[in-house]
Amino acid sequence: MKAICNLLGIILLLSPVSLLSQEPVKVNTKRLEASILDLGKIGIDDKGTQRVAFSDADIQGREFVIKLMRDAGLEVSIDFAGNIIGKRAGKDNSLPTIAFGSHIDTVPNGGNYDGCVGSLAAIELINILNENKIVTNHPLEVIIFSNEEGGVMGSRAISGELPQEALSVVNSTGYSMGAGIKRLGGDPDRLSEVVRSGKNLLAFLELHIEQGGNLDQEGIDIGIVEGIVGLNWWDVTFTGFANHAGTTPMKNRKDALLAAAKFIQATNEAALSLAGKQVATVGRIAAYPGAPNVIPGQVVLSLEIRDLSTAVIQQLFNIIKEKAAVIAEESGVKIEFEALSTTGKPALTDPEIQEIIEASAKELELSYMYMPSGAGHDAQDMAIITPTAMIFIPSKAGISHSPQEFSSAADIANGANVLLSTILKLDAPK
Repeated sequence: MKAICNLLGIILLLSPVSLLSQEPVKVNTKRLEASILDLGKIGIDDKGTQRVAFSDADIQGREFVIKLMRDAGLEVSIDFAGNIIGKRAGKDNSLPTIAFGSHIDTVPNGGNYDGCVGSLAAIELINILNENKIVTNHPLEVIIFSNEEGGVMGSRAISGELPQEALSVVNSTGYSMGAGIKRLGGDPDRLSEVVRSGKNLLAFLELHIEQGGNLDQEGIDIGIVEGIVGLNWWDVTFTGFANHAGTTPMKNRKDALLAAAKFIQATNEAALSLAGKQVATVGRIAAYPGAPNVIPGQVVLSLEIRDLSTAVIQQLFNIIKEKAAVIAEESGVKIEFEALSTTGKPALTDPEIQEIIEASAKELELSYMYMPSGAGHDAQDMAIITPTAMIFIPSKAGISHSPQEFSSAADIANGANVLLSTILKLDAPK
């Protein structure tokens, strides 16, 4: 017996990984960072990254990730909404699929980490599983969603929440969603075939930069997302009367831009009047005819409201509409609201997967905090059809949608390792 125990001790000492304290499988940090930086070279100019959905740069970026996915052994296809789908078989393909991923399109003058971290980390996870000869019980699916920044198009299509009228929405490339889908290799006439019921999905997970400063300011490694805020967008049109700026007395004017300015101030006051974390923003404004010597006769501006509660969004909108009615009456300017098809419903993430993410962070000796997501994500729509969770990593100084957007290689690897651990825990036989 003593000889057997001694022999076992020698085997354990010689083993590259102790059987008694097995180290978790981890991603290749350098390779993951290199792939993110290589993708970041596509569409870059002196103002930032211009990989807007449907652009030539977007198509080049998609070709780049498709090659990475195929090199990783994934079975790659493009669905009718333009989503890139990479499949990896499991031991039992009758089991529901574990899906994970993000997007690679950017806002104009964007950065290299929003969406890209989750997308490239998903591909890196497949490489690591291959290199460690790990075959999961469940099939796996990497999803690179199309046109996230222009209205979470691809994920809304999968969840059945992309309405027909959305296909006419045009982004800064000049392509409508419908034309853009064709440009990406999809078919807008067959979007109904993209919709999933969720019966064949076990879960969806998305790794993402926080796009806020909480983790960075607090020095926390991992954010466990409790829910994703809903958002509603409107175009608000102010119709006054264009007239000569030099000959029209101040008291006789119907100045659409002045009414719009009062509306912007009223919107800010309305958002601050309610307890909670709701936000309201006017981020775009255009005045017509746009001449220095002409009183603006028309103004069109954007209104966006976000909160974790649909009821709060509606409550705040009602307050803003009431304030707008007063402004219209006092200024003689007509104010009209047009709801846009970019609405994202609030989505709470799955509590059980949250706990698994927490356990994974603890095992990896990473600090964590629970938090909401103030930004919309593809996970928001995936939560409609399957249990969904999100993992945040720090974004330096909370900067996002900017060329200054940055997350360190160590933080990216931490998030990818938590994602990998969470997937393997979800995959384990129950």
